[in-house]
Amino acid sequence: MNKQERVNFVINTLKELYPTIPMPLDHKDPYTLLIAVLLSAQCTDVRVNQITPLLFARADNPYDMIKMTVEEIKEIIRPCGLSPMKSKGIHGLSHILIDKHGGEVPQSFEFLEELPAVGHKTASVVMSQAFGIPAFPVDTHIHRLMYRWNLTNGKNVVQTEKDAKRIFPEETWNDLHLQIIWYGRQYSQARGWDLEKDIITKTIGRKTVLDTYYKKQTKV
Repeated sequence: MNKQERVNFVINTLKELYPTIPMPLDHKDPYTLLIAVLLSAQCTDVRVNQITPLLFARADNPYDMIKMTVEEIKEIIRPCGLSPMKSKGIHGLSHILIDKHGGEVPQSFEFLEELPAVGHKTASVVMSQAFGIPAFPVDTHIHRLMYRWNLTNGKNVVQTEKDAKRIFPEETWNDLHLQIIWYGRQYSQARGWDLEKDIITKTIGRKTVLDTYYKKQTKV
């Protein structure tokens, strides 16, 4: 297959596997999504979805959030890890949303990335999932699979995002980044995955990745 055929194979296979796409993080509006994505840094979505109901029962909007102290927020979100940084970020960004944006989450990469503890990936998720604006957030699953599928050189997530946006049509981005995440979790995990079930990697995978996989199998 040439590169365009491989790209089409990925899009069509994922569309068949995930015709409807569940959202990884539970939320009800842009603000609760922003907080959930912030909490997901170095934490599983499952854990975040266990913690956010506790936090949002106290504060599911910036006005209630700033009534809590940083310490109170930190105690609730502690199981998500990095709680000192995340609690300051949540409290700080809630103040900024009120002071600069009328309590609303801005629909702008520039303004989102100005918020404390909000990086490009978090901003991309919010733009894509909250506002439907085309974006291609790259997490560890997407970075791993784009490399395995020989669609990027695996240098870093910045390069992977550039490559994804270059090769995939813009109208597919918002669905596709989620479909790749679910596929990575179910069929193409970082370690110990079963290539026979991983139809995409088995069909279009990078030769060195396939060779390494089969070598390991012969040693078992």
